[in-house]
Amino acid sequence: MNIIDKLKNKLPANTLFKMLRFWPPYLGAGIKVTNISDDFLKLDVEMNLSWFNKNFVGTHFGGSLFSMTDPFYMLMLIKSLGSEYIIWDKASKIEFMKPGVGTVKAHFEFTSDELDEIKHNCQNKKKHLFNKEVYIFDDKGELIAKVEKTLYVKKK
Repeated sequence: MNIIDKLKNKLPANTLFKMLRFWPPYLGAGIKVTNISDDFLKLDVEMNLSWFNKNFVGTHFGGSLFSMTDPFYMLMLIKSLGSEYIIWDKASKIEFMKPGVGTVKAHFEFTSDELDEIKHNCQNKKKHLFNKEVYIFDDKGELIAKVEKTLYVKKK
């Protein structure tokens, strides 16, 4: 059993989410979970601009912007749907709207209706693929990037 599995069994899930900031790729980029709802249906992530994640022209490195959206929809579904389901990120794409400077933020959210739809579509062990978008904003509220995630869900 690796360290992540040990932590998953001992820590409250919202603490585990917030500890992701110490995972090496996130630590280097300065990505941190700033808020997560008790039901795991809402989550906020932010990243400050620093020399760790700054590109050649002084704005947020595109890879860091992309990685700040990477696992969260998948992790939220794992916590919300439980161990009866197999959940994977299948694909992602990012569209950069403008250069990011300062603090950038992303908000992830599922509704209970979306969870019900996922469960319904997974009946009889059918796989369910769907797209979910997340937007990255700067500290002025301006759109920096749009990320489209394709998620795979199947009942075990």
